[in-house]
Amino acid sequence: MIATSSLTARLLPRADRPSRRATRIVERNIAVARQIWLMIVSGFFEPVFYLLSIGIGIGHLVGSVPYGGTTIPYRDFVAPAMLAASAMNGAIFFRLKYQKTYDAIVSTPVGVGDIVMGEIEWALIRGLFYSVCFLGVMLALGLVHSWWAVLAVPAAVLIGYAFAGLGMAGTSFMRTWKDFDYVTLAIMPLFLFSGTFSPLSAYPATVRWIVRATPLYQGVAIERALVLGHVDAVLVAHALYLAAVGSVGVVIASRRIGRLLLR
Repeated sequence: MIATSSLTARLLPRADRPSRRATRIVERNIAVARQIWLMIVSGFFEPVFYLLSIGIGIGHLVGSVPYGGTTIPYRDFVAPAMLAASAMNGAIFFRLKYQKTYDAIVSTPVGVGDIVMGEIEWALIRGLFYSVCFLGVMLALGLVHSWWAVLAVPAAVLIGYAFAGLGMAGTSFMRTWKDFDYVTLAIMPLFLFSGTFSPLSAYPATVRWIVRATPLYQGVAIERALVLGHVDAVLVAHALYLAAVGSVGVVIASRRIGRLLLR
């Protein structure tokens, strides 16, 4: 009975006692990333290529789009959305439970709570790296129009937190490699229809409500407002939404992974 209680306590550590062992998970992931650095970096270039091909190339055909009661060049409209997408790409990750990675980790003093927080921290580091690099590209192309853009990186970290929580929770429900198809099925519509490439007013009324409910739309709205200087109180609501989504994901992931490892 004592042994079982000890195992449960280690797998599901108290929320008010965060462990520094989560840092070990981050260090492990950094060591692994050094071996697959090309795959890590490739996630940054995807939104950059989208920006160059769609935002700049097609932008000459589209011209200007409405935003904030005025019209702005299409590339200025798309660039902040690509910044949000870059943060999302950096944060999403998956671990298949049958790889037994977590089973090996929890055989050490590291618990499930440490695993979840360590993975979240690693996701935020990747998202931060992608976002800083992408913002640098935007600066070089003259696509930053407000000093509020200094908050674009912290906002990107918040976006990363939301998707890291969702990604970690989603991982716990993965059964086989085939389930990864559902990930693509979810991410692609988010990327294309979260106000990324067209104003919200371009969608039918019913679709607008669906778009407004997506986490990427919240991130796009924040980044676009900061980069273009259209800041208002609504941004607080967007930020709270992302924080809530990330926190719910963390809770679900902690409980699900704990149960799976106790089997």
